[in-house]
Amino acid sequence: MGISSTGIGSGLEVESIITKLVALEKQPLTTLQTKATIIQTKISDYSQIKSLVSTLSDAASKMTLDSGWNSLSVSSSNSSAVSASVTGLASATSFNVGVSQLAKAQSTASTAVTAGAALGSSGTLTLQLGTWASNAFTAGSAASVAVTVTATDTMAQIATKINDSGSGLVATVLTDASGDRLMLRSSATGEAAGFRILATDGDGNNTDSSGLSRLAFDLSAVTPYGMGANTYQAGQNAKATINGIAVTSTTNKFKDVIAGLTITASEVTSTNVEISATNDKEALTTNIQAFVDAYNAVNKYLADATAYDATSKTSGDLQGDATAIGLRNSLRSMMGTATTGGSVTRLYELGISMGQDGNLTVNAAKLSTALDTPDKVKTFFAQNNNDVASNGLARKVKAFTTDLLSFSGAMNNKADALAAETKRNTAEQDKVTARAAAVEKRLRATYTALDTKMATLSALSTYITQQVEVWNSSSK
Repeated sequence: MGISSTGIGSGLEVESIITKLVALEKQPLTTLQTKATIIQTKISDYSQIKSLVSTLSDAASKMTLDSGWNSLSVSSSNSSAVSASVTGLASATSFNVGVSQLAKAQSTASTAVTAGAALGSSGTLTLQLGTWASNAFTAGSAASVAVTVTATDTMAQIATKINDSGSGLVATVLTDASGDRLMLRSSATGEAAGFRILATDGDGNNTDSSGLSRLAFDLSAVTPYGMGANTYQAGQNAKATINGIAVTSTTNKFKDVIAGLTITASEVTSTNVEISATNDKEALTTNIQAFVDAYNAVNKYLADATAYDATSKTSGDLQGDATAIGLRNSLRSMMGTATTGGSVTRLYELGISMGQDGNLTVNAAKLSTALDTPDKVKTFFAQNNNDVASNGLARKVKAFTTDLLSFSGAMNNKADALAAETKRNTAEQDKVTARAAAVEKRLRATYTALDTKMATLSALSTYITQQVEVWNSSSK
């Protein structure tokens, strides 16, 4: 605001008068601002409640899934030779495994050429994956791949071309006292991942031991040549027995042989290895405790937010809030409701009791005993009868919290209502501020006009006084 001369003409303390009158107009702002703070606190509270309800929903959801109840602890009598892991829906079981053969990739190596020197021959190597049986090759489903070799290519350059071809072969160069050797192996293990390499030599002689033919591998030839004449490792499947029944795998992992388990062979065994899969009570206990903790977190937050302390005469942020009170009551009621359809009907039968404050407490020993028969506990929490009354407790809680958190659910509806309340409050504050500004403008105009009038009257009074004095002096 610039320098104001209002009041000079009238002699009144106009600035003080205007300031006080404007302050009176702005008095409703204090109430509105206090209310805005309360609304923002509620928005923060409901954001936290929504987060806690989401955590409870996730914990309940986990307990409605089969995977949440199929937690198994797997042990092996010789884990360095045979191990197993849970990879699907598995049941408690035990069996013995004997490994007679591990899976291997086909591999071979060429004769040596001078280290770093060019092969000196051009042509095409045709790479084909498939299966060898009695020196007869059966091509697999993958198309053959052609690799062009020039006379200036070194073994390292040829290896790079093979690796870049996407043929399913891995090439490396071994350098020893004799020079560079091209080493090839299948990228996958198993009999069906064997390979054949046909050489179309630029000199037209495709079966000699020189030129590009040195890199051929074809056991079906009358006289194997190239790398086929060298020592090689044939591709092979892993072979094992499970409870005496023969099984095979292209890798050292046996998947889906035992439902939900993957068995990994690491060594050939001389004696059978015992594999045991038992219910993992610790994991089940952890899931149940997480469910209890998530419920307790929601219940305590709602209890604190809606409480009134008669001693200190202070109330929680949501004291008297119907939505918060209703939510807490609904959750407490749900936790105490009987679930039909199984031998366990209430939480206390599992060692989970509710205190006067609504929080749940877990008796670890009693819960452990109940989990000796996990199917009964699973039924209580997870059974699905497509009926709210007889569904498992976790399924009820999941349905309830999903509805709360849905787009049209109570959480979003409350958030929308508080947002609308904030908008209205802001609009009211803007109205008060605008009204106070208008009053100040009007007052300044009024007092400015008064100052002008008073200044005129004061000048007139001075003039009359001067004239009277003149008259008086002239009459003497």
